[in-house]
Amino acid sequence: MNKTRTALSGIIAATALLAVACGSPDTGTDPAGVDAKGGDSTTGPVTCAYTEAGKAASEVDLPPSEAQRGTVSMTLETSAGDIPLKLDGDRAPCTVNAVTHLAKAGYYDDTVCHRITTSGIYVLQCGDPTGTGTGRPGFIYADEYPVGSGDSPLYAAGTLAMANSGPGTNGSQFFMNYDDSPLPPSYTLFGTIEPEGMKVLEKIAEKGAEGGSADGAPAEEVRIEHATVN
Repeated sequence: MNKTRTALSGIIAATALLAVACGSPDTGTDPAGVDAKGGDSTTGPVTCAYTEAGKAASEVDLPPSEAQRGTVSMTLETSAGDIPLKLDGDRAPCTVNAVTHLAKAGYYDDTVCHRITTSGIYVLQCGDPTGTGTGRPGFIYADEYPVGSGDSPLYAAGTLAMANSGPGTNGSQFFMNYDDSPLPPSYTLFGTIEPEGMKVLEKIAEKGAEGGSADGAPAEEVRIEHATVN
């Protein structure tokens, strides 16, 4: 496969991560928006809408509807080493609220990072207890930054973003960029990977995908043993 086709395939594949499990989302409505009455645009809590959708890959309650702003630290304790993260609850409060809720509930514990890409986009994708790339937590919620902001950011090395299957279909899966990934601004950026975590991620990336593929399961299994919200 040539590089151009590989790059396009990687970008297209990144937009269809949950469709097999849950079908095509209704993109004509916003099923999980943010209620601005919960706080103003820069300070205070916001009210988030989490909508039940599909069967949960692992049983978990809906996140609380009120999300706090601010920075949250979270660590993925993996078989390859610890990956500390800094979550941005100012730009993506509902996403951070959902992800930390799942972490505290043990949803991410003992799950594999099922996908790594090595051409076109450069990501390690995790967050699906089924390990297939089709699992979700039984609820969806709206996109946040940079979707609808007018920004077209590069998903730079060291950034953390949500995977989805279309507008308003965020669930539990996320991807960590170990190098700059030229994706459209369709995926909520909700944090960064700390420098010590990047060292672990880069070592994972060096081993590539199974069979030398440009897109597939990591050549050496990467398992999240425990996710801790600090």
